Amino acid sequence: MQKPFGSLVRASTFSFSTASKAPTTSSQPTVGTAAEDALSASIFASSTERQENKPLFTLPRAQGTLESPWRDVEWTEEQRTSLMKTVSSYRQSCDEGTQARVLLLGPVGSGKSSFVSSVQSVFNGRVTNRAMVGSSSTSFTKKLQSFNIHGQKGEDPTGLVLCDIVGLGGEEMAGLTLHDILSVIKGHVPEGHKFSPDQPVRSETVGYVKRPSLKDKIHCVAFVVDASKILTYSKRFSITFQHLREHISDLGVHQVALLTHIDKICRETAKDVTQVYKSHIIRDTMSKAGDLLGMSTSYIVPVKNYSSELDLDQDTDVLLLSAVDHILQYADLYFQDNTPQDAGPKII
Repeated sequence: MQKPFGSLVRASTFSFSTASKAPTTSSQPTVGTAAEDALSASIFASSTERQENKPLFTLPRAQGTLESPWRDVEWTEEQRTSLMKTVSSYRQSCDEGTQARVLLLGPVGSGKSSFVSSVQSVFNGRVTNRAMVGSSSTSFTKKLQSFNIHGQKGEDPTGLVLCDIVGLGGEEMAGLTLHDILSVIKGHVPEGHKFSPDQPVRSETVGYVKRPSLKDKIHCVAFVVDASKILTYSKRFSITFQHLREHISDLGVHQVALLTHIDKICRETAKDVTQVYKSHIIRDTMSKAGDLLGMSTSYIVPVKNYSSELDLDQDTDVLLLSAVDHILQYADLYFQDNTPQDAGPKII
C-alpha cells in the first residue's frame, strides 16, 4: 500500500484559504474554499506562515520535445481497439455483480466531471457531456453521482463505475468534510446524497448504508490535478493532500492520479497529443504533481479531456483509455487484498 512521503499534519480541519484568511478549526475535519487565482498562490496560510507561503513549485519555460519518449505508447487504431476491449471486458469474479468503483477526488475545476464525460464519449462513439461540468471556480457536482461506463453501441455496462462528488473548495460551499469523504469510500453514503458541511453523513442520514457490502465501497481513489494550476499550490496545500491520502491508505484503498489540462501547458501537445511523453514541461509538471500528492510519478498519468471538440480523436482516445486501464490495475489490487485467494479479476 502506498504511504505518503514526508511528515504529515494531523490537523483538525482541511481549509482552502487566501493569504488574508487564517485556517479555520473545528471538531470536524473539512476542506474549505479554494483559492483559484494564480496571483494569490497561498493556500492554508496561517498568520505566522504568510511570509513563507509562496508557490510551492516553479517550472522551466523550456518548450520543445525530447528525442525519445519517457513512456512508450502505441498511437494506433489497433491499440485503441485493444484498450477498449480490455476495459469493456473487465469483470470481477470475486462477487457477482461487483464493479470497480473509482472515486474521483480533486479541487473545483480540476476536470473530474470532464474526465467522466470524456471516457463516456469514447465508448459512445461521439463527444457527449452526460456528467454536467461547471465553471473553473464553482462545482457543478453537488452530490454523489455514479456513472456506469457502457460498452459500445449500448452494450451492457462494463466493470467500471466512475464516482463523482463535489470538488474540494468553491465559493458556494464552506467545505467538504474529511468524515464525508471517508464515509463515501467505506460505502455508507447513498447514491444522490447532497453534501453539506453543516450536515455531515451520519447513521440517521436518509439512505445511510449501515452495513456496506463490497459492491458499495470505493475500490480505488483517483486524485485529479490541473496541470495548469500546479504553480498556484502552496506547501500547506501539499500537506493537506498527503494528510488525506494517509487516511485513505489506512482504509486499504490504493490511489492514483490524473494530471489534466496538459494541452494548456504545452503547445506541442496541444497540437499533437502523441507528443505528451516527449514534452519537457509535462514531464516536469508530472514530477511536481508527484511532490504535491506525495506519490511516485508511476502512479500518475496525463490526460487530455474533450472540451470544445465535436469529434473524437484517435490519439486522445488512446490517452484516455490508457488512464482507465491504469486505474483498473489498482482497483484490481484492492480486490486481490480483500477477496479469497481463489477469486480474482475475470476478463471475458
